[in-house]
Amino acid sequence: MAASQNTSEVLERLFALILERRNASAEESYTAKLMARGRGKICQKLGEEAVETVVAALAETPDDVTAESADLLYHLLVLWAETGVNPEDVWAELARREGMSGIEAKRLKKKKVPI
Repeated sequence: MAASQNTSEVLERLFALILERRNASAEESYTAKLMARGRGKICQKLGEEAVETVVAALAETPDDVTAESADLLYHLLVLWAETGVNPEDVWAELARREGMSGIEAKRLKKKKVPI
């Protein structure tokens, strides 16, 4: 496995491909078809993939969890593209939270204090 396959670069390349394909023919591109169906359908698919990932984690093999996680991440990236979120924005938010206790992050989020 190449080093770049272990980094956010893979997700960024996939995100760029999603942006490219969102304007393709819905008959030729699953991404275009999904995006043409709208945000509600994208959210539905994301939820389905999240549940499938949980089921795989509870009852299936690590390979199944890997495959379902890849599907989940793809659909999350489609949602990001739909909502105007860039991967770099998410990486920056994660970096901002780095070193912070999850309990503290939740407490600040509930108070609507910028983390």
